[in-house]
Amino acid sequence: MTLSALRASLRLRLLVGTLFWIAATVLVAGWGLSSLFRQHVSNQFHAELRTHLDQLTAQLTLDAQGQPQLALPLSDPRLSRPYSGTYWQIDLVGTSNGASAAPEPGQLRSRSLWDHVLAVPPDAPADGETHQHRVAGPQGKTLGMVERTVRIDDPTNGSARTLRLIAAADERFMEAPVASLNGTLWLALGVLAAGLIVAALVQVLVGLAPLRSLRSALGKVHSGETQQLEGSFPGEIMPLIHDFNTVLARNAEVVQRARTHAGNLAHALKTPLSVLANAADAAIAAPGKEAQASELARLVAEQVGIARKQVDYHLARAQAAATSRVPGAKTALQPVVEGLVRVMRRVHAERQLSITVAAFPASLSFRGEAQDLQEMLGNLLDNACKWATQHVELSARTEASSLTIVIDDDGPGLAAEQRHAVIQRGVRADQQVPGSGLGLSIVDDLARLYGGQLALGESPLGGLRAALTLPGTSSDRT
Repeated sequence: MTLSALRASLRLRLLVGTLFWIAATVLVAGWGLSSLFRQHVSNQFHAELRTHLDQLTAQLTLDAQGQPQLALPLSDPRLSRPYSGTYWQIDLVGTSNGASAAPEPGQLRSRSLWDHVLAVPPDAPADGETHQHRVAGPQGKTLGMVERTVRIDDPTNGSARTLRLIAAADERFMEAPVASLNGTLWLALGVLAAGLIVAALVQVLVGLAPLRSLRSALGKVHSGETQQLEGSFPGEIMPLIHDFNTVLARNAEVVQRARTHAGNLAHALKTPLSVLANAADAAIAAPGKEAQASELARLVAEQVGIARKQVDYHLARAQAAATSRVPGAKTALQPVVEGLVRVMRRVHAERQLSITVAAFPASLSFRGEAQDLQEMLGNLLDNACKWATQHVELSARTEASSLTIVIDDDGPGLAAEQRHAVIQRGVRADQQVPGSGLGLSIVDDLARLYGGQLALGESPLGGLRAALTLPGTSSDRT
């Protein structure tokens, strides 16, 4: 998982952040609880050793020869069992005048030590003070020990003897419960972590489910199935849904108003243009008029025709510019194609052209307005029928989110250098064929406004191939 993927996905960020803190919390909790329990067991372990040391101190005396002895045996039965793991020992450290012989370790030992003498690090605790050490014990075991130094008067010579009292125990008595607790503790924390991870996954999936629904609703708007966001969403998202739908509604209203104004403007211009055209035709046809008046009438008629073409051209562009920005617009391809083919067969009936349509899925749709699709296909089919010798063929297919409509004819075709030129506004391939030279230009402009394109090439039938690519949808696509 890369950093860019983490930044791009809200789900990943939530999951990674939650899992990180779950892992960190469980690890810190496990370490903390284990440390606390270890500290507690260690305190209990050394407290028990100090208890043995207190008992040893209370029972310590010197016999008539000045040798240490215990008035009564200590209460713990483990001290009498060889290598039981619990031990005590008394070392002679020195006398009050400091002139004693070398220290004598192990002058008196518990039966549990058997023949082993504990080697204790050199130390001199103050009166009443206890020190803790770790030492080697019998059978290679590590012992935890506490020591204390005491002074007892020697009845044989009246001097004070300094003795070191030692109580020790195998550290296994401390490690075993800690290891047992750690096993149970980490198992319990592992189960807790697994539960928290499952809960986090469910929380993220359930919490982000409305966003998936919102994405699906946006996809329906984009594909043209609906014109507004529809569905049930949480209260935190509903204000966004309402605002978005309000924007869509206002946008559609503005577009409709713009189209109405464009239509009104075209109507307002066409009416006086029609009057001028009729007057010019009448002046041309009327007998006995002067040549100058007839020439003026022809000029007016020519300019009126040009003005009409310009109005039609810019009206088509204005309508397409508006509708191409309306989300949710969707037009089924098959009814439009069937209607246009019927019209072309009637218009060009005298030429007995064969106009065929290759089979394509009925679910193919254009993401746009029906009248724009009719405008584009109508111009392309009409152009193909004008130039065709006998046959015109139409086919359609989808690729990803694009709809491609191909129209072939068996006419004379166009040279490669002419194909780009005829798409330019007002350029005609042959002045002998009726037309304004605006048809292919309008198709190209409309296609580009929808994010598509018109491409001209050589047809397998021998004439011209027009490939129109537009945004499209198909319910059969997976």
